[in-house]
Amino acid sequence: MLLSKQKKPLGLYIHIPFCKSKCEYCDFCSFVPNGTSVIEHYTDALILQMEDWADRCRSYEIDSVFFGGGTPTFLDSKHLLRILNAMYDNFHVTKKAEITVECNPATADFKSLRRLRRAGVNRLSLGLQSANENELAALGRIHSFKDFQNSYEDARRAGFENISVDLMYGIPEQTEKSFAHTLSAVTSLGPDHISLYALKIENNTPFAQKKDTLNLPDDDAVYNMYVKAVQYLAAKGYDRYEISNFAKQGAACLHNLKYWHCDEYLGLGASAHSYFGGERFATTRRVKDYIDGMEIINNDIKVVVESDKIDSHESMEEYVMLGMRLDEGVNIHDFEQRFGVSFVEKYGKLLDEYIDDGFVKKDDESYSFTTDGMFVSNFILSSVLDLDSDSPDSEN
Repeated sequence: MLLSKQKKPLGLYIHIPFCKSKCEYCDFCSFVPNGTSVIEHYTDALILQMEDWADRCRSYEIDSVFFGGGTPTFLDSKHLLRILNAMYDNFHVTKKAEITVECNPATADFKSLRRLRRAGVNRLSLGLQSANENELAALGRIHSFKDFQNSYEDARRAGFENISVDLMYGIPEQTEKSFAHTLSAVTSLGPDHISLYALKIENNTPFAQKKDTLNLPDDDAVYNMYVKAVQYLAAKGYDRYEISNFAKQGAACLHNLKYWHCDEYLGLGASAHSYFGGERFATTRRVKDYIDGMEIINNDIKVVVESDKIDSHESMEEYVMLGMRLDEGVNIHDFEQRFGVSFVEKYGKLLDEYIDDGFVKKDDESYSFTTDGMFVSNFILSSVLDLDSDSPDSEN
């Protein structure tokens, strides 16, 4: 069926909060389920939420979908296919939509990956984190590097032409040499996209409880890892297009670009966030409340627990914060066209202070961070903006 050209583009995020095992650094909304009943009910709740949103999304077409977690591939094919079919039934999904599923190498095989590919999933995000067994063990990962290699090969055989790999640096037991080995081992396989995240020790995680005893690389080593990774990946054909993301030509993640360009997206599932109709809102992190709120008629359970209308000042601040994450930075002409305000007058003069130190660069079109600026971007942006927010990330 041909879609109207007047339809507005919309990203769709679907959160799957289940894992086979909880990693020691993870503070995302994820848990190990006790039995299959909760998975059945959660799947039903997701489908009900899609049906609730279907009418409000009639004027939109979905051009990117991202299944995050948790570990989406912890669900068996039956449940994932139910969710995918419901998505197609309730939303206008374009034929060329980018549909990503996150995958832990210990939770997928050739048959399940082939089913996903045949159902329209065309991008896979494999959570490796490290190619070194001691580092995987220190993170609490449940897979080996060999498991990852097998999953990668299975995904290619299943027809996935767009594969991303998640890596971490600054993790326990890691050295600059061992990190270089990880980069070499991964790039030798030729994935299309690499995400590279620095470890952040979050409160209420096992890592936070034992952070004083973790064998972590020092700050200088972590800095060197990032800078050398940028150089190494560029030499291997991976362009950095965002602080933590590198892609071969044409393989940048379209869904994540929606976040950084402040485009609209709808989040479904427990803890999912949305930016839709000039409003930001989030569902409850409590999976039971989410399920009961969707399944029980005439209940008083709050499924949406956060909701804020975005005023013009907040919108500008978010646009700058997220746009400066991109390698291209913020285009001053696009900013003025979007907000009717001079970027140079409002923010440029503050960013100019960091040019001589080599953290910021500018030309007639844009302001952007250098590699050194990317590494300390949170500090610089906090001095320029009123807004204090992290980018939306997920893990698998």
